[in-house]
Amino acid sequence: MLAVASGASDAIGFLALGNVFTSVMTGNMVLFGVALARRDGAALGLTACAIVSFIVGAAIGARVAGTPREDDSFWPAQVSRALCIELGLFSVFAATWWLLDSRPDRDWLLPLLAINALALGLQSSAIQRLGVSGLSTTYLTGTLTSVVIRLTSGRGIKHVAPSLTILLGLIAGAGIGALLLELAPAAVPSIQLATVAVVLAWARFSPRLRHPVIGTRAQAR
Repeated sequence: MLAVASGASDAIGFLALGNVFTSVMTGNMVLFGVALARRDGAALGLTACAIVSFIVGAAIGARVAGTPREDDSFWPAQVSRALCIELGLFSVFAATWWLLDSRPDRDWLLPLLAINALALGLQSSAIQRLGVSGLSTTYLTGTLTSVVIRLTSGRGIKHVAPSLTILLGLIAGAGIGALLLELAPAAVPSIQLATVAVVLAWARFSPRLRHPVIGTRAQAR
């Protein structure tokens, strides 16, 4: 679900907020280099805004969510706290988007891009609190590489199913975001709000996610 939010936000950023990504900072650094070579001041400003906002969001997410601990549950409460801030940022984006009649002009590209990149940076670092090596909902080139390596080394689909689910979520989110921009611009923020809200509700009401990781692993042994 969080990968869906990432994919949708990247589609929104690229198609409606100046051809810049909100979570794919590798791509943005490439775009920044291209803009620098072409002396394109507008593109430089937008890519720099996205990169700096993502960094600030990642720093906030790291402070709020913290680092993995031995007594953590499968879904620590600190992760939900960070995602609540992300939901608040998406709410600000949604309110601004609707006030602008779903058609932001050039003057609003930077602040709207900054809000989305801030939210995705926060999400990106907050997920690291789960303590799962290689797990990400934003930068997924490494995830794709891991899938290819595992499949070519003889492991079955079941070993890469979680990673494939995240990758498909990213693609689905991007597709939904693009379709909403074309067919129902007023509904664009709904995909961001709905996905993060569902994750928070799931984490709140799922007893399994509150189980301690160590205790569960000990029982499994």
